[in-house]
Amino acid sequence: MSETKREIEVRGPDVESAIEAGLAQLGIGRSDVIIEVVDEGSRGLLGIGSRDAVVRLTPLTVPAPAPKPAPAAVAAVPAEQVAPKTAVFSEQLTEEEQVATEILQSMLEKMDIQATITPRLSPPDDLTGRQVLVLDIQGENLAGLIGVRGETLNALQYVTRLMVGHRLHRRATFILDVQGYRQRREKALTRLAERMARKVSKRKRPISLEPMPPHERRIIHMTLRNDKYVYTQSVGEGKRRKVRIYPK
Repeated sequence: MSETKREIEVRGPDVESAIEAGLAQLGIGRSDVIIEVVDEGSRGLLGIGSRDAVVRLTPLTVPAPAPKPAPAAVAAVPAEQVAPKTAVFSEQLTEEEQVATEILQSMLEKMDIQATITPRLSPPDDLTGRQVLVLDIQGENLAGLIGVRGETLNALQYVTRLMVGHRLHRRATFILDVQGYRQRREKALTRLAERMARKVSKRKRPISLEPMPPHERRIIHMTLRNDKYVYTQSVGEGKRRKVRIYPK
């Protein structure tokens, strides 16, 4: 189990049993994790061919390790020893920005699209505090680059990441955006999550949202992670994977 993410997969005779076992293993409550149903399991026929349910639990917060007293000789770390790490990260980010911008600009020109590319850093992640490079494409008549629910944009991002990663010989993690589309989409999904949560709380019945890619499902999970009246799970397989909201 990773010390930074602490994501675990747990088996049980049914989904609820697996969830309870995982929560007990992590020592946290249901509202403190993202729950994904990997396999709902099967009772089989007369007990033959049965299989356990499998769930994946990802804590929304990672407890900080207990501080260890440092020896007096190494308690103070000279600034010059820390600087090289920061410099290396800055150089890597600059290199990725330059290569990604160059490759993306070339791709847009071949598509006969006139646009400018504006690099920026994303806001800190709610869970990890991490920021990533965002390349925002600006111009006119760019709706075709977005596609239905951002599918074209996601495909363009995937291909560009592959090309940049091949050039740099390492994994590329930047995000592509078109005139702030992703921020608008995030706000829309946040409002959707809140509206559906109110409906679930009122009706006392679960509601399934439309299938979404992983980063959009995460927005729903994060929006409702501290809700007093509902909790969320990811269910389904592949492109049909979606978020289901349950009453507590």
